Amino acid sequence: MADEGRQVAPVQSLQRGLAVIRAFDAEHARMTLSEVAKQTGLTRATARRFLHTLVSLGYTDTDGREFWLRPRVLELGYAYLSSTSLPDIATPHLKHLTDTVDESSSVSMLDGTDIVYVARVPTRRLMTVAISVGTRFPAYATSMGRVLLAGLDRDERDRVLDAAELVALTPGTITSRARLDEVLDRVAAQGWALVDQELEVGLRSIAAPIHDAHGTVIAAANISMSATQGTVAEAQEHLLPPLLETASQIDRDLRVSAH
Repeated sequence: MADEGRQVAPVQSLQRGLAVIRAFDAEHARMTLSEVAKQTGLTRATARRFLHTLVSLGYTDTDGREFWLRPRVLELGYAYLSSTSLPDIATPHLKHLTDTVDESSSVSMLDGTDIVYVARVPTRRLMTVAISVGTRFPAYATSMGRVLLAGLDRDERDRVLDAAELVALTPGTITSRARLDEVLDRVAAQGWALVDQELEVGLRSIAAPIHDAHGTVIAAANISMSATQGTVAEAQEHLLPPLLETASQIDRDLRVSAH
């Protein structure tokens, strides 16, 4: 076709509309027009036009002063989730893992410099960090993120980390690029990652890679727990074997699904 290979200019109105949707989060569940404009960097007039368009489409609602997302916005995420078999395949295995170890388990994928949760089976323990499908965290400070970064070739890993802002989220967060590269090399060699209180004080997690039918790392599975429950060595001893087995079972089912 004549258009093949031709660079296509981005549609600015689509970019802006998505920026308005992404401006809403747990800390900004309801916002005034001025707050939306500030969050997105748009003018008030532009923000108003996009907000009212989203209201007319059923993605946002308003009481005349504040705006908020409506449940219909979930269709955007579910369209992605329904296009991949990974969440459906992984969830029963996560359920079994959580029942076995009595800790929350999850699967995430890499999106830019963040991980995005695509499946999760929580325990009833209350954690400070609220996590659900769609939650995003910086990859460099999470066990699943490190597994995913370690699964990239070196050039792609460098590209992702060059775009990331390595901020100290806790006193223990690794923010040295050289030190992080050392850790990622070790994760790649050993096939798993353990992060102790780098995302949030009191939170520990251990993760393993999930591969597609070609052996490429496409996702990561983890177990998260309170850092007060035993030592790091004990967490590795008791939780790593069932986690690796779960990741292996998900790999196997993905291979079967691919055929």
